[in-house]
Amino acid sequence: MALAWSLVCPLVVTAEEPLTLVAASDLRFALDEIIHEWDAQYPQEPVRVIYGSSGRFATQIRQGAPFDLYMSADAEYALALHREGFTAGPPQPYAIGRIVLWSRDRQRVEAGLEGLAVKPPRRLAIARPSHAPYGARAREALQAAGAWAAIEPHLVYGENISSTAQMAESGAAEAAIIALSLALHPGMQRQGHYRLIDDSLHAPLLQALVVTRRARDNSSAQRLAQFILAPKAQTILQTYGFAAPPESLELPAP
Repeated sequence: MALAWSLVCPLVVTAEEPLTLVAASDLRFALDEIIHEWDAQYPQEPVRVIYGSSGRFATQIRQGAPFDLYMSADAEYALALHREGFTAGPPQPYAIGRIVLWSRDRQRVEAGLEGLAVKPPRRLAIARPSHAPYGARAREALQAAGAWAAIEPHLVYGENISSTAQMAESGAAEAAIIALSLALHPGMQRQGHYRLIDDSLHAPLLQALVVTRRARDNSSAQRLAQFILAPKAQTILQTYGFAAPPESLELPAP
């Protein structure tokens, strides 16, 4: 059965005005569990989660979108918003992500990135590098492995890493480079195989969250940010293949 991949996921429906949390699509399954825990502890503080690409969310925040928290798959997007004055405080790292090669074809997965150059699939899906950090890291890894020139004509692009995984899961692409956190979902594991890509082939996927300027006086937004950084939520993230983040980010001088 195909997975459900809706971009907007209202988790609680009440008369209260919910917090709006926008999050990178690699968080879909892990964050659903975290918000379930939040709902149990803070039933009077509902949260609406919207999943998508980190770059597009950063642009929307600059344009005044009514978002309260932003969880980026690349800390640089959150840092840029902070430098530009769109946040209530500095970003805080919450995880380090990993990328994998996923396919229904076990032999293709076992051949790795180098095998893609020798025998390119008809279509390889990656997230769009211009605004999706997982797509940017996929491109870096393919280039470092010497496979980019051979594989570029066969690339198809998802708008975010969730839609990229959907392309592979549906058979629209023969293989994909996706987030480990999505490959670990039972549905993806039943339908295909994955191989972890050496993280020395790409820049780290350091992920960070930030409370937006709009929510600077919203105690619920601050509380939710700390809840995500606390041990219970961190354990959930690590169950989905995320590595523990550094304790803080070094902010470059303005």
